[in-house]
Amino acid sequence: MTTLTPDPALQVYGIANCSTVKKARQWLTDQGQDYQFHDFKKAAPQAADITRWQQAVGWEKLLNRQGQTWRKLDAATQASITDAASAAAFLQQQPSAIKRPVVQWPSGNITIGFNPEDWQQLLTHAG
Repeated sequence: MTTLTPDPALQVYGIANCSTVKKARQWLTDQGQDYQFHDFKKAAPQAADITRWQQAVGWEKLLNRQGQTWRKLDAATQASITDAASAAAFLQQQPSAIKRPVVQWPSGNITIGFNPEDWQQLLTHAG
């Protein structure tokens, strides 16, 4: 189902009830932008997706250390995540710890989080 090559359409990954994801999706709708939404709660991202995102933005940026999932972990588990490999394994098991939303733009760019100014530039340069 998931391929190793990014889909040319705009892809938004996150959790439907996350406030940042809600804002981001509403912003895209307000811009008249079509996109595909992938809910981590319904289908965890594939290992290949996590690897691609890490390569694009770095594992430190992809790992949400401010979220509840991370804060609920014991110190030993937090301390065990020290590099891209350990972060990828953790994020595969706990996709709620991925900073959201992850967006794969038709241009091939990958962004993490919601920044309307940056997104507007990406949409403007997409066409």
